[in-house]
Amino acid sequence: MTGFVSFVGSGPGDPELLTLKAVDRLNKADAVLFDDLSSGPILTHARDGADLVGVGKRAGRPSPKQDHVSRLLVEYAQTGQRVVRLKSGDGGMFGRLEEELVSLRDAGIEYEIIPGVPSAVAAAAAAGIPLTRRLTARRVQFITGHDVSGKLPEDLNLPALADPGATTVVFMGKRTFPLLVNVLHNHGLPLDTPALMAEAVSTPEQSLHRSTLGGLSERLKADVGTAPALILYGPLAEFGDD
Repeated sequence: MTGFVSFVGSGPGDPELLTLKAVDRLNKADAVLFDDLSSGPILTHARDGADLVGVGKRAGRPSPKQDHVSRLLVEYAQTGQRVVRLKSGDGGMFGRLEEELVSLRDAGIEYEIIPGVPSAVAAAAAAGIPLTRRLTARRVQFITGHDVSGKLPEDLNLPALADPGATTVVFMGKRTFPLLVNVLHNHGLPLDTPALMAEAVSTPEQSLHRSTLGGLSERLKADVGTAPALILYGPLAEFGDD
């Protein structure tokens, strides 16, 4: 008998930001395959006796390969179990969701997708800023700061990313941000453009650092640290108080 997989977005880390549907699926799951950023207090919602399997990937650390994660997901479901694949933030946003969906479809396993609070939205909320503003920030764009090799992607839409009227959110970009800033500056974006780095959003370790493109670039050249982070830049990054 084939099981069923629920892809659950766990939000940025605060268990109070879980949706009711996410909590329900965790309570009913026989197995939970979770990302690093979805561990800790969030897993207290899993039922007693459920298998808890860490499959998260973190830059600079040994991590399971994606094909191994997908295969493990299929194998659990093929035993007839109710499986939760717990992904940080919203699973559909830079969460390698598509590869796992394809594996389930190929194996004939049914699934559902339960959205979570995107970490970019939580970061803006923590900083006390909106992501849009009439007239001066009409557009929001989300990008990843590295490709599969860990380098800055070569196919970025640089004119769009250098648009001074857009709010840009960079995921997984601390290591490559200085290079990105150099490229953006060469495309006309001033180094004094407001920038915000939000680390460990919604957790007790949360840290917000307001700066400029140039200032944040210099900070990250000296030390990228180990905390997961988002970087926001654009006209709204200077708004609000730490």
